[in-house]
Amino acid sequence: MKFSYKFILPYICLILFGIQCGGYKILAVFPIPAGSHEILGNGVVNHLLKAGHEVTYITPFPKNKTIPNLRYISVVDNIGHLNVTLINLKLLMSRNIQMDQDNIFDMMMNLTKNTLKNKNVLYLLNDPNEKFDLVLTQWTFNEVSSGIAAAFNCPYIWFFPYEPSYISMGLIDEVTNPSYTANIEMRDIPPFTFWQRLQLLKFQTWKIWNNYFYHRHIEKEVFDYTFKPILRRKNRTLPHYEELRLNASLIFGNYHVSMGQAIRLPQNYIPIGGQHIDEVVPTLPKDLKKIMDEATNGVIYFSMGSNLKCKDLPDSIKQALLKMFSRLNQTIIWKFEEPIPNIPKNVHILQWAPQLSILAHPNCILLISHGGLLSMNEAIHFGVPLISIPVFYDHLYNADKSVSKGIGVKVDLTDNLADDLKVAIHEILNNPIYRERMKETSFIYHHRLAPPGKVLVHWVEHVIDTRGAVHLRSPALLVPWYQKMYLDLALLLSLGLLLILWILRKLYYLNLQYKVKSKQ
Repeated sequence: MKFSYKFILPYICLILFGIQCGGYKILAVFPIPAGSHEILGNGVVNHLLKAGHEVTYITPFPKNKTIPNLRYISVVDNIGHLNVTLINLKLLMSRNIQMDQDNIFDMMMNLTKNTLKNKNVLYLLNDPNEKFDLVLTQWTFNEVSSGIAAAFNCPYIWFFPYEPSYISMGLIDEVTNPSYTANIEMRDIPPFTFWQRLQLLKFQTWKIWNNYFYHRHIEKEVFDYTFKPILRRKNRTLPHYEELRLNASLIFGNYHVSMGQAIRLPQNYIPIGGQHIDEVVPTLPKDLKKIMDEATNGVIYFSMGSNLKCKDLPDSIKQALLKMFSRLNQTIIWKFEEPIPNIPKNVHILQWAPQLSILAHPNCILLISHGGLLSMNEAIHFGVPLISIPVFYDHLYNADKSVSKGIGVKVDLTDNLADDLKVAIHEILNNPIYRERMKETSFIYHHRLAPPGKVLVHWVEHVIDTRGAVHLRSPALLVPWYQKMYLDLALLLSLGLLLILWILRKLYYLNLQYKVKSKQ
């Protein structure tokens, strides 16, 4: 029988058409102009694209190349709204500035407003022909972007770049109990002392009240100002902010139990820590591969992340670090943002470093970092012990967490950094317990039912297929706080007790009056 392509061609076209039609339209919103947040956003988008979905990507880092099924919505102006002085190492060390909670909220609120005022975003939000099956939005220290889902009348998912906290749990279930749950904004690791529990309770209570009575008012103003006109033009009513901010289908958390604490999680909190790491790590550039292959005593990789700049360190500390590194037998790869003259032979400066590929090399024996969660995640993924030099926010907690797990050492960012770092390096390299504990932690990290990227895609499709995954919503969201604490019952019992006491008192006086009258 003579084979003819004309018979099989229609079936091939039908299959390809079916695959194309099977994809969903997803809007991914990752507006924070920081390298680590770009990495997380790109990871999410790449997994959705590989699964055959059509993605519209709001990002400050659009690429100048065409990728099938991907459309960029540029918010490059956001880069100018990141206050770089707040992350200057020299200024942070001198205490001339502080990265406190109010500074972070104000900066992120301005970033949110700038994103929503961006002409590209406004055009997208106001276009009556735009339809999406799901909005996947990064949490930016406020919940204003939940209004994007209302604009397109579709469910939404939060993406949290941190491990579970009282903030994220409060959006889908109830806030965590501070008596045994660590707070990423503080540095205490459970089990807590009495005074630590008191401090954690005080901090969490103050934050919740401050958010409710101060921040929430600011957020609501931006929410109403932005989305009410958009919904009006679409002949729909904007839900109340308090209702919509608690209406997420689920939360994706950049978290895995190997990286953090084991706490109770609701059904719609999905840990996907490590989703940004490709299953096949890119190969090293030839010159860098040669350096690492020939490093017979191992490679120490030093990077303060994508946001903090080593060039901002005081000159005295930079020179002291170079002098200390020159006395080590190991090869040092230092991510540094500008050339350094007269560097030691064993030190190699890279203005950009392929961190994943470096950590994946068998000769990489130590990571020195700033305590960022991504760096900790990647060190665990590849089984490399780490030294953390924490700077602000969750860095302090992450550093102490690595110490408590026995996978790393913490060094404070002070003028004595070089000497303290030398001691920490010798401790890590000469004590095998750190590598052993890191191997155990890495095994736990990899021992999952499915890779985090596949988990992400599964739950995105599940939310869309079930029209918002309402069956996963916690009933705790429907119960007022005073009912959760049984304060209404306590009030009822108190009133009942008072009523009984009043009745007994009345009976006592009636009885007393009866006895007096009887004697008369």
